[in-house]
Amino acid sequence: MTHRIADLLDTAAARAVPLVRDTPDDGLGAPTPCAAYDVRGLLNHLTHVIVNFQLLAAKQPSDFTGEPDYLAGPDWRARFEDETAKLVAAWAEPGAEEGTTGAMDLPARTVAAMVLLDLTVHAWDLARATGRPFEPDPVVVAELTGEVERMAPTARTMGVFGEAVELPVDAPAFERLLAMTGRDPRAWATA
Repeated sequence: MTHRIADLLDTAAARAVPLVRDTPDDGLGAPTPCAAYDVRGLLNHLTHVIVNFQLLAAKQPSDFTGEPDYLAGPDWRARFEDETAKLVAAWAEPGAEEGTTGAMDLPARTVAAMVLLDLTVHAWDLARATGRPFEPDPVVVAELTGEVERMAPTARTMGVFGEAVELPVDAPAFERLLAMTGRDPRAWATA
């Protein structure tokens, strides 16, 4: 990755936050392309990731067990926006991209790529689950592609990614990125 991670996260957040803000309460039970979650579960998971990756940016311990119900209160949309802004700010701090972080002692930029991937791919999951279009920033997609290629074998072994989905050679870059994570972008195409 060649761009500052905080800038990439800010760009991804600018596309994800409006999707969350405009998610209707009556759509929270809809299935998503991320088979483990309905919309409510997906939003809880993504918020939990965002909160914990703020800690990882500061080289503090994180806890990904037992996702709280971030959607329990009426202000969950505003909370998502606030937590996402805190995520961007945390990764903008001097030294956040340097060294290692997390229980697996990974390079901080690799860890940052993980949260960027979650923010981007889960925004797509949310958009598809609620029948809305989503187009990520091409720079974000370009930056993530190499990272996902490197992390895919380990992510599949750990059950984080599904098996890669076969797509035509001329498939757009973001569809190829989604396919590497085990998602079939063509099965969830919008009308």
